[in-house]
This record gives sequence, structure tokens and C-alpha cells, in this order.
Amino acid sequence: QTSITEHLKFIPYLFFHYMIWLFLVYVAEYMINQSLFESLYYPNTHIGGYCLEQNVQYKWYQVTYQIGVFISRSSVSFFHIKFFHVMSLLQIINFVFLFLEVIYQFIPLFWITIIIVLYEGLLGGAVYANAFYAISKKIDPTHREFSMGLASAADSTGVAIAGVLSAFVHNYICSLG
Repeated sequence: QTSITEHLKFIPYLFFHYMIWLFLVYVAEYMINQSLFESLYYPNTHIGGYCLEQNVQYKWYQVTYQIGVFISRSSVSFFHIKFFHVMSLLQIINFVFLFLEVIYQFIPLFWITIIIVLYEGLLGGAVYANAFYAISKKIDPTHREFSMGLASAADSTGVAIAGVLSAFVHNYICSLG
């Protein structure tokens, strides 16, 4: 049985190798989903003769995002990404890019944004799957269960923080008119 003191000494390693990257990818990802999706709207977008209104575009973003997450979480059985910190940083860039798109509307087509949203889901799912895969394979069994719990807390905390921050970001976007 591993003592609490031994687990506590292990936290800095977990924090810098896994927790911070899970936290950051989830903050950026859920900031996109909760504060930007509603405002990413492309008038006069059609598919099969039907106009895609704002609420329909929002649904497409959600489905596309989930497809990306599904694909990347499923891919961990086929290949592993060791440098998932890079994907967390790319997700932050993704948030900034889409935030600027909401404000300046420089992307000409809805379908380009759909590809970016798919990429968002791929990044988030890949960080999640590969971080937990790495913990399951690299962390000593005496710390593995503790590590999985802390990693879960890191991503859940990221989602919660994003929820709070998203309210402010969304209100700011709405104040721009």
C-alpha cells in the first residue's frame, strides 16, 4: 500500500506531465463549445436546397466536434501520440483563432469552420486518450490509480473553469453587437 505522503510527492510529476495538458486542452475546447459555437454563423449557407439557419449550424458544430472526439479517442488502439502537450497548445491557438473569427468574420464558408471544429474534436480527444493511455502504461502500478484520479480531476476542472469563463466571453461577444 502506497502512503498518502508518497502520493503527494508524486503530484508535481503528474502535474507537469499530464494534468496541466488535460486541464488546458479542456479549458480551450469547452471555451470554444460554450462561448463561440453560438456566435459562429454563416448566413446563406445551404445543403441539399435547405438553408442552414443559426440553430442548425450550431447542431452541425456539436455533431462534428463529437465525431472528431470519437475518432481520436478510438485511434489510441492504433497509434500513440507522446507529445500531447503540443496538441493542448494547438487547442489554445484554435480557441484564439475561432474567437477572432467570431469578432472579425474572416472565414468565408461554414464548411471551413466545420473542418476546424472537427480538428478541435480530434485534438481534445487525442490529448484525453493519449494522456490516460500513457498513465496506464508508464506510471508505476503503486501510483497508477491515484494518477488516473488526479488526471480526471484535471480535465473536469478544465471543463468547470471553461464554463465560468465562457459566460464572460459570450457576454463580451454579445456586447460587441
